[in-house]
Amino acid sequence: MNLRERFLEIMRNFNTNVRSIKWEFGYWGKTINNWYKQGLPKKNPAPIPTEISSPTASLYTVAWTCENKFRYKDGVENFPDGIAITAGGLYWPTQGLPLDRDVKDYFNMDETQQLIDVNLLFYPMFEPKTLEEDENHLKYQDVDGVIRLFLKETATIPSGWEWPIKDEKSWEEIKKERINFDNIRQRLPKNWDRLVKEYKNRDYPLVLGGYPHGFFGTPAHLLGYDRLFYFYFDKPKLIHDILNTFTELWIAVYSEVLADIEVDAVHIWEDISFGRGSMVSPNIIREFMLPYYKRFTSFLKSRGVDIILVDTDGYCMDIIPLFIEGGITGMYPFEVSCGMDIIKVRKKFPKLQMMGGIPKSDISLGKRRIDEILEPVKEILKTGGYIPFGDHLIPPEIRWNDFTYYRNRLNNIIDEFGK
Repeated sequence: MNLRERFLEIMRNFNTNVRSIKWEFGYWGKTINNWYKQGLPKKNPAPIPTEISSPTASLYTVAWTCENKFRYKDGVENFPDGIAITAGGLYWPTQGLPLDRDVKDYFNMDETQQLIDVNLLFYPMFEPKTLEEDENHLKYQDVDGVIRLFLKETATIPSGWEWPIKDEKSWEEIKKERINFDNIRQRLPKNWDRLVKEYKNRDYPLVLGGYPHGFFGTPAHLLGYDRLFYFYFDKPKLIHDILNTFTELWIAVYSEVLADIEVDAVHIWEDISFGRGSMVSPNIIREFMLPYYKRFTSFLKSRGVDIILVDTDGYCMDIIPLFIEGGITGMYPFEVSCGMDIIKVRKKFPKLQMMGGIPKSDISLGKRRIDEILEPVKEILKTGGYIPFGDHLIPPEIRWNDFTYYRNRLNNIIDEFGK
């Protein structure tokens, strides 16, 4: 059984006779830098992509690849401390991020789920433009039109400084110039014909969507969170028009893709939850999100896509029923530190596809605690529909020895519960 077949048996069919997949969500750059010093063999460090191809794959590429003296420590070039390194659970390509090889190969983990690199935002993209730069910071316009500030020393995902949609006028200009339904095929990868041949013979999960595309996530990304929260009440027609336009765009793009190839899953990025709850009320979700969710997921299911996953951090237990009503079939990464409990989620939603759910920070507490946090994994693997990994990026305080014990134990558990 290849990885694609395994993924479908686990997520679509809840087949408990098939062993689950060995992925992590990912790692912070500083984590990998530390691990190389602590014992991880540095055989094939992940290259940071430099090509700009689409808003999905290339957001933040300008920041990650800028001149940065802080990347050179002890005479060695390191990953930016705050970059994310994807590891299977977080699809690739995305956000200009590298794809891990060394940790994967060390533990004999599975290949990544691969994202089709289509343009789901603005076409043509905005031209990347440096506005200010010195040895400490970079202020620039990114491919999505957002002006961002990147601090080179901490090197985390750049902060939004100014957003392209400010009011009805700016939205109408962007919509006219950069959302044209007459050039949908131009949003596909340049080498699409060759990729279609590869995809038809693939042995890995092929997915669509991802960051920054969602019915809360995209407006927040293009307006900024504060403006979005006000506009729900002050300019509801504008928000509806933005959501309706992107829903129609995504359906149009996906129609072209699905005419040529089958995909295994669609990811919707929301990050709608923070800490202990949703950033917006159930009423806002019902009014501004559910109508578009239902239209979008109905289209996907009519085209044979029956794995539709929502990515949201934080505590989301209260809003899972709303997402299910909207037609999604699964969620991740179930952050335990925010109060999520995968045992409770499975009991309440027995047919919800799940990924993640292992408290990443507790790996630093040693073998006894690691054994404890892996007990729920055993229970959920008995039910199917679950791919276990840390509940977000593995942080730098996790030492290599502790991660090694955790990952070997998790791999052994996965092997015990299926073939």
